[in-house]
Parts: sequence; structure tokens; C-alpha cells
Amino acid sequence: MKKIVRNVLKNISFLSITAILFGAVFFGGYFIGNKGGFTKVSVGNFNSITSASTDADFDPFWKVWDLLEEKYIPASSTIEIGNQEKVWGAISGLVDSYNDPYTNFLPPKENADFETTIQGEFSGVGMEVGMEDDILTIVAPLKGTPSEKAGVESGDKIIAIDGFITQNMSIDEAVDLIRGERGTEVTLTIFREGTEEPFDVNIIRDVINIPTIDTEIKDDVFIISLYNFSANASTDFRNALIEFIGSGKNKMILDLRGNPGGFLNAAVDISSFFLPAGKVIVTEDFGDGEQKYFRSKGHDIFNDNLEMIILVNRGSASASEIVAGALKEHGVAQVLGTNTFGKGSVQELVPITPETSLKVTIARWLTPNGTSISDGGLSPDILIDKVPEGSEIELYDYQLQEALRILNN
Repeated sequence: MKKIVRNVLKNISFLSITAILFGAVFFGGYFIGNKGGFTKVSVGNFNSITSASTDADFDPFWKVWDLLEEKYIPASSTIEIGNQEKVWGAISGLVDSYNDPYTNFLPPKENADFETTIQGEFSGVGMEVGMEDDILTIVAPLKGTPSEKAGVESGDKIIAIDGFITQNMSIDEAVDLIRGERGTEVTLTIFREGTEEPFDVNIIRDVINIPTIDTEIKDDVFIISLYNFSANASTDFRNALIEFIGSGKNKMILDLRGNPGGFLNAAVDISSFFLPAGKVIVTEDFGDGEQKYFRSKGHDIFNDNLEMIILVNRGSASASEIVAGALKEHGVAQVLGTNTFGKGSVQELVPITPETSLKVTIARWLTPNGTSISDGGLSPDILIDKVPEGSEIELYDYQLQEALRILNN
């Protein structure tokens, strides 16, 4: 099973473990290796763990360990803390010291939950969450899911989950609280920009079936709404393009608003429909001078007469940012909307023991011009983050109307 999981994860771009809220995981790569730092001589012989570095003093660690062994009395006689659980806690503390919400240690229970997630064998609420300014934030509710129906929005801050305050809570801990069995309820305490006080949103969990794509024609413009970059997204998008060509239109809107990302391969395939072979779509930057380039496969099925606008908002993340950035910077499309979420880091899953894993950030995504997606997301060519004063139309519809107006002028 672990080998299958590793092979699957090697081809995925983001969206971190937070995607388990709806039954699929979107993040990339796989790295196995020993970077040093500790030498473990034998399992269970804790005092045999030594520092492989000369600049770290482990005496305080062992002093605290011994003091806890000597003095600690649990609040209840039913509480038992084994030595191995202490080691998992110590590792989690080490990982947390990196202050990266997407780098996490997965102890046995969390690791087992993660493997279940890969198989999609549970229900959820249907949204992506991430960290923004160290606050648990909704990246995007997914179309047709309980979270969307309950009215949560991109950018909402989750202050509490069923009464548990999320401050200092990891993404994994939050996800574990939010997901649950179909038909059960979870209460999110939300703070939304423009509101004075936090408010509660009650969501009934359900099995999540997410549509990949919709198409329609409005005002002589062909609109493709892509909701995620699933394993089937490339095929579905190709079929949508066949429909577009058959329509005889030459104006297209690609709507990526609220699309939290997905498979990197899907992002590359979809971008390749618009770019000549060899054009850089995204660069994986490892921070030490090493870079890996993902290039167009050269499907490039359109002539220069294609007029295209890509719609984005705060809920556009990861693979959405890759596609929008590539087509914008290669001059294929204008990007309209608001700044995107800015999730451009790459996570890899490393097995630590047969029962535990480390999910670690190992690289960041750069657009073809070298812009880091994680540094504030993508800025649109045409910024539309509010509607005209006095207008009753919602921003979501207004952005689409503006794109239609521009293409029809």
C-alpha cells in the first residue's frame, strides 16, 4: 500500500493534507533519504540517540525527559504515556519549530488516516484550508459540497472548530476535527473580512462528489469552468476544447475561481494545449541552486486568433496558479479578478517507520518569469475586487460580466 501511495504522490502538485476534507490529496513529489541530525543506534534505546551536529546541545532535552520521568503525575490514573509516544511528540515539536504549516510529522494514527484519505474512503465537508498569517483560512469551498451550501467563502478565518480554538493548531489537527462521518455536524466559528464579530456556520458532513468541469456559451464567448485539477481533468478539458472548436467561437473564458488545485500533470497537460513544445510552464526551485523545469508538451492547438481571459480569485491556488501564471506570462491570456491564494510550495512524503511519515516542504513553484507563487500569489492583469457602488450584482458575477464585456469589445 505504501509503495502505491508513494507512486501516486510523485505526480501531485499541492494541495497539502488539507485536501482530505473532501477525500483527495493534492501535493507533490516523494523524497527518501537521511539528512543527518540524529543517529539512532537501536530502536527503544533512547539514550543512544546522539547529535550528528556540533552546534546543538541536547542536554536540556534529556534533562527535561528525566525530570518528567521522575516528577510528572498524570491528571488521571487512566492516562498512560509510553516512551514511544514521547518520541513522536518530540519529533512533532522539532517539525513544528520550522514554522511551516505544510511540513508535518504523521504519527501512527494520523499516518493511517492519511492512507485512508488516499483511498478516499470517508466523507467530509468539501473545502480546502491552509494557513494565512498563521491563521487557519479557507482557501476555497468546492462546488456543490456541504461547505459551499453552508455559505463559507474563500478567505474566511476559522477561529474555532466545535468550540476548540484553532490558535496554535496545526492544519492536520484542524482537518482531523473537521472531517467525520456522513450525516454528522461540525460547527465552524468564522471571522470574515467586513464583519464585526465571528459567527458560527453549521455544516453537515457528506460524501463528496466534485464535478470537474462545466461549459457554456454566453454572448458569443465559450466559458470553461474548471473546478479542480483531478486525475480526469486533462481528459475532461480536452473534450471541452473539442466542444469549443466545434462551436466555431474564438473567444474563451477559463474560470479558475475557487479552484484549489490538484495534479501537477493535469496543470502541465492543460497548459500544453495553448503553448508550443518546450515552453516553461512552471519551475520547481529547491532553494540550493537546483531547479527542475516542467515544459509544454506542445499540443498548442490554437492559432493566434484565440482571445482568452482567465478568471481567478482568492480561492485559486496551486495548479490554478501554475496554469494562470504560465498562460499570462507567455501572452496567451489576460488574467482578471483578484490576487490568488499563493500556495506554491511542494511537499514530499517520507516514510520514517512502517507506521509513521514526514510530510516536508522541499521546493517552491516559480512562474516562467521566475515569480514565486508563494510570495503573495499571482496578481491579475485586470484587478476587479469590488463592484460599482450601488450595484446589486455579486462580485463573482460582476467579474464574469467584465470578462465578457472585454472580449466582446
